[in-house]
This record gives sequence, C-alpha cells and structure tokens, in this order.
Amino acid sequence: MTVRTTVCTTEQGAVRGRLSADGVASFLGLPYAAPPFGPLRFRAPAAPARRSGVREATAYGPTAPHAPYAPPFDALIPENEIPGEDCLNLNIWTPEPRPGAGLPVMVWLHGGAFSNGSGSASGYDGSAFARDGVVCVTLNYRLGSDGFLHLPGVPDNRGLLDQVAALRWVRANIASFGGDPERVTVFGESAGAMGIGVLLATGQARGLFRRAILQSGACHHVLRPSSAALIAARLAEKLGIEPTPKAFAAVPLDDLLPAQAELRGEIGARPDPALWGEAALNMMPFEPVTAGPSLPGPDCGVDLLVGSNREEYRLFLVPTERMDVFPASRLRTMAAAYGVDPDRALSVYGASRPGAVPGELLEAVATDWFYRIPALRLAESVPGSYVYEFAWRSPRYAGRLGACHALELGFVFDRLHDPSYAPMVGPRPPQALADAMHAAWVSFATSGDPGWPAYDTAGRTTMIFAEDSGPEDDPRARERLLWDGVR
Repeated sequence: MTVRTTVCTTEQGAVRGRLSADGVASFLGLPYAAPPFGPLRFRAPAAPARRSGVREATAYGPTAPHAPYAPPFDALIPENEIPGEDCLNLNIWTPEPRPGAGLPVMVWLHGGAFSNGSGSASGYDGSAFARDGVVCVTLNYRLGSDGFLHLPGVPDNRGLLDQVAALRWVRANIASFGGDPERVTVFGESAGAMGIGVLLATGQARGLFRRAILQSGACHHVLRPSSAALIAARLAEKLGIEPTPKAFAAVPLDDLLPAQAELRGEIGARPDPALWGEAALNMMPFEPVTAGPSLPGPDCGVDLLVGSNREEYRLFLVPTERMDVFPASRLRTMAAAYGVDPDRALSVYGASRPGAVPGELLEAVATDWFYRIPALRLAESVPGSYVYEFAWRSPRYAGRLGACHALELGFVFDRLHDPSYAPMVGPRPPQALADAMHAAWVSFATSGDPGWPAYDTAGRTTMIFAEDSGPEDDPRARERLLWDGVR
C-alpha cells in the first residue's frame, strides 16, 4: 500500500509527515529544543539545530527519561517510553497542512505528577481534533529531577521552561501547518494543568497562548525553595552524592530514575512537613518551585476553562485497596492537615454520603483540597472563566472507581476506542459523552465559548459532564463553603 506524505517548512528545515485516509496530516517527533544532555543537562532549553534536506516526521521521537508507574497505576494510566536523548520534541495533527489556513491550535501538556507521561502516548493522538478543524500539538517536557529538582546554580522549573520553548516554537512555525499563531489554546491535565497554572500566575508564557483549559489542576501545587531543597537533599542522600548539578549528572539514569520514583513512597510512609515541606500533603516530590501559590488575576489576558472530576481521589484509593481499610482514627487527622475543621467537615461531607466508610470521606475531602477548590479559586480570579465537572462513573472495580482522576481523558480526545483507556473506562463507555465533551473543548478553542454560561460568584454555573450532561448552579455548595478562607 502506498503511504501518502506531505511536506511542511519549519525554521529548522523541511519536514515530511504522513497523510491518513481521512485527510489528516501528522508530523511526529519534531525537535523544538536541543537534546538536554551533556553540557545542556539541568540548563534552560537551547534552540534546536537547523538542518538541510527533508526530515522524516512519521514516527514518534524519544520520550523524557522517567521510571514506569508503580502497580496498579501502570495498568491504568496511558504511558509509553521511547529511548533517546532528543526528547524535547512535539507532534502535530492538522487537516490543512498549508500556510494561510488560519485554524485554531490546541497544545497539549500531559500529566503524570511531573514524574511520568509523554506527549506520544496513543491516548493523546490528536486526530479527532484535526478531524474537527483544529491543529493539535502534543509535546514532551523534562520530568523528575531533570525537569524540577531544585539545585544550585541552574534554573528552576526546567520542565516549565521546556513548555515555554515549545510554545515559542509553535508560535514561530505553526502557520506552516495551517494553524493561526494568534489562536493558540494550551490545555493540560493534572501536572500539565498545574504547569499551566504556574505559567499563568507568573506570566512566563504571556502572549504565547490566548486560551487555556486546565483539567484537574490549577495554581495551588508548588514547592517553596526551602521545601524543594529538602527533597533535593534527600534524593542526594539516597544516591550517596552531594546535591549539585554536577553530581546528579554523573549518576547513571538506571540508578537515578528508580531512586527518584522511590521518593513518593517515602513521603507516603512518613508524611512529615519537616521532612518534605508542602509535598507532605500532595505526595509529589517534583513540582514547580515558586515563592508560594499565587493566582493570575483578571488582567492575565487569557480565556479560561477549568474543572475537575467529581471523585478524583478514588484513583489513588480504590485500585490500591486503601478505600476500605483507611482507619477512622486517621480521618480527623487528615482533615485537619488539609486545613478544615474536622468536626464540621466530616459532618458536612458525611451528610451527603450516608453510610460512607472513612476512606470514602477521605476521598471527598482530598478531592476538594487537591483539585476542585483550586479550580474554583482560579475561576474566581479571572472573570468570565468557564467551569466544568466530570461526573460520569466508571464501571471498573465493581463501580467503585467512580468519576476518578484521569477518567475524562479518553472523552476529551474522543478516543474511547483506544485500548490504553479500556482498563479505566470499561467496555462500553458512552460515546455521546465523548461527543459532547470533545465538542466543548473544540468550541472553546475556536470561539472562546464552550457552550454554557460563564462562572461567577453569584450563580457559580458549572457544566456537569455525565450521561445526562447539563449546567448546574453551585454544586455541593455546603462542601465548597467549608474551604472559604482555608484553600
């Protein structure tokens, strides 16, 4: 069978992509920055090399080094690994691979707790967006210690600097692929959304995107430098080295990656803020390093769509079988650690969940602290934002997985048929819900309006995505009010 191809031009040279039977062109593995190794290790991203001739762009490029997910998450969350140093690359899907088409652009930032993930997981294939008139871009950025470890003499947040470099590449080159550089929407989930939140709050990417969609992540999850220094010191201690860039660069990846993956387990076993700082609560040793959480404010110049899943934390409690064994004695301690009054919080959450075991109440409190309330605070800070909640419940784990973290991904990308999503969504997920959610994302990227009223503190209109989707004013208001002045 003859493979149809097409050629586009970038600042680094011409690239040859592949044309699918339905007319979508894909260009895979395009470097947006130089390989971050050798003298560029732990440095800000450098410009990619120019080249002569035509570069083949029909296969995904290397992924950023990372350890695999630990069981049971390795079977639930889309993930892939492609070895190689040229890992700062991106992928493009477009229905119009020609200059001047002026199509809206969507740039995807994957999740993975800043330690896992890639832009080339099959679940993030952008064909459905291209089918619907959008140029879709996915990318890799540095993870773990290379991307986010706080070290002396080198820039912090190298993974975020990678994202900014990719957005600059998109602005400079996307017109050749049919995209409009003035109509860029950046969208991300979990760590990807948290990174967008930091970029919004700091203004580091100002002018590089017009709209943003933040799924299950906002502006609250960062490490102060003092906390980040604790984590760098502990990782260095595990490896028997000094906490310096030179010492970490000398550690083989086969030793570094497992050691950094073990940190999360250590935090969970001993969640003491004196040892881990802010990471003691969110269990993420690698996060953006800033002076503290901050919100962007009404003058950020970006249209926002933000939201979360109704039962996010079930992903971390049900597959691990912690839901039913979480001790009642720890429930009050955890509620207090999150900052709410334990008596009041457990009374309010328990009233809407009669018969709930302690683990189910923990899930509700943790979901709000970790995901929902940060999303609402971001929407409150930027008037005209739109808010959603994903509420469809997975049938997996006898229906107990619920509307958990990352469940919405297959619906957003309209890829429910992708085998990588099956362990989470089950055998018969509702295509009509994928049609609705995917269309809302496309509509927002195209026009700035996803199809329901904007959020304000009077009505707090929230689109509920479920089998019977529709807007709702101020869902679970009593639970939201618990966090006033707290989160």
